[in-house]
Amino acid sequence: MMHKGLLKPAALLTALIGTIFLYGCSESSSLTVRIGAGHPAGPSVYATQMRDFFVPEVKRRVAAETEYTINFVEGYGGSIAQVAETLEAVQNGILDIGAYCVCFEPAKLFLHNFAYYAPFGPQDAVQAIQVARKVYDKYPWLENQLTDLYGQQLLAINGYDNYHLGTTMPWSSIDDLIGVKIGGAGPNLPWLEFAGVIPVQSTLPDGYLAMQTGVYDGWLMFPSAYYSYKFYEPAPYYTLIGFGAIGGAVIMTMNNDSLQNLPAEVRAIVIEVSQEYEVVAAEALEIAQTAGLDSLESSSATISVLPEEVRQGWGNSLADFPNQMAQDANGRGMPGTEIMRGYIDEVAEGGYQWPVNYVID
Repeated sequence: MMHKGLLKPAALLTALIGTIFLYGCSESSSLTVRIGAGHPAGPSVYATQMRDFFVPEVKRRVAAETEYTINFVEGYGGSIAQVAETLEAVQNGILDIGAYCVCFEPAKLFLHNFAYYAPFGPQDAVQAIQVARKVYDKYPWLENQLTDLYGQQLLAINGYDNYHLGTTMPWSSIDDLIGVKIGGAGPNLPWLEFAGVIPVQSTLPDGYLAMQTGVYDGWLMFPSAYYSYKFYEPAPYYTLIGFGAIGGAVIMTMNNDSLQNLPAEVRAIVIEVSQEYEVVAAEALEIAQTAGLDSLESSSATISVLPEEVRQGWGNSLADFPNQMAQDANGRGMPGTEIMRGYIDEVAEGGYQWPVNYVID
């Protein structure tokens, strides 16, 4: 098994050749930038919008507004770096620009997972991402950590739409889930403790086969991906729980040196288009959520809604979870109390009513 921070030799060689080309031709009017993500464009909204909006828009503006042209070497679906390798790939310059879920960096980016630590939050993906942006703007520690420790600058945030639960078998009560193995990204797995579930750390690309072969019996997953990855085939029972959309779950970053080595006018365009990408990708995520639910309803999936009293009980069981995570972050030398309290307050100020009274000590 490959170490998390290492890349395949072929990918490493390709990246090194690209580095020589990029910086060996620094006097040329043609620029080359490597961009990628561990998830594939198509099924994954954030990667799709990198491919379909960010890349062509940067190319168009650079050609129209500067004396340069910019070319992108695109590597989605883990062709350059897997989901748990992308932060390191950007840090090491294997990728100039990378996007990844902070959930796959539970130690390095522990506090960037703040939205995962307060479940049952905003159900709307656009609202969730807008709140996360306010948190990043209000607490520069988050961006500074990326720059100071991992050599990269935050370009944009995205996230995931509303989390629900899909299973291979029907269930009608919480007791039916006791001892059932459920896959998830990592920081959201504690959400399942109330149900007595056996949590399994996993990634989207592994989910279909794992459920098909019985490695686990369900996935904690949002509708856009549940449909696009065809999870409804091995696990057709999809229960709407509403754990919340997770703004900031995905971040797009650029290697510090790569960004600074761009001509100033090109660098400005990259930053401006990144800000536009954040808005476009958030809207695309909410559209994908609606389309995913509609498609699941018209497919072979069986959709049910968790009774509100059960959902409330589930939420109450996690009332202290955000505070636990805040104190854990504090113990790691991170501003856990400040950021968790700030996130919870920003959600409420945005008009969303938390079903649980989260208190941060």
